[in-house]
Amino acid sequence: MNGAEPHKSNEEVTAKAPDDLLAAATTAHGNAYVPYSDFRVGAALRAASGKIYSGANIENASYPMSRCAEQSAIQAMASAGERGFGELVVYTQVSPPATPCGGCRQVLVEFGEPSVPVYMVNGQGETVVMTLAELLPGAFSLKQV
Repeated sequence: MNGAEPHKSNEEVTAKAPDDLLAAATTAHGNAYVPYSDFRVGAALRAASGKIYSGANIENASYPMSRCAEQSAIQAMASAGERGFGELVVYTQVSPPATPCGGCRQVLVEFGEPSVPVYMVNGQGETVVMTLAELLPGAFSLKQV
């Protein structure tokens, strides 16, 4: 989609996230609104056009109305009229780096191909990379209907 090198299965966990996406995800992390959990997450994706969209988790007193960082980034991309992305960085401060939640995984596969790499990075420099297919094997899709 974006000209990035394809992800190789069983890639080393020392893989390096793209610098521009990591910078955008780190900035979004700082903008998170988390008065209830104090668990900040920033995400940034590269759309098929090459443009970067970022998002932070935004909590709400009515917990189901909260949004994860990955969903915020997807919503920004889709609201701009784009419908696909080629790579994603999720930035947290926990070790090992946090993975997207189950709901976010389903949202991500709606807009990304199974081979899209997701880089999970923390402030200590640890990086884990997995494809969408590895994060959500057997993902549900309307293509199946």
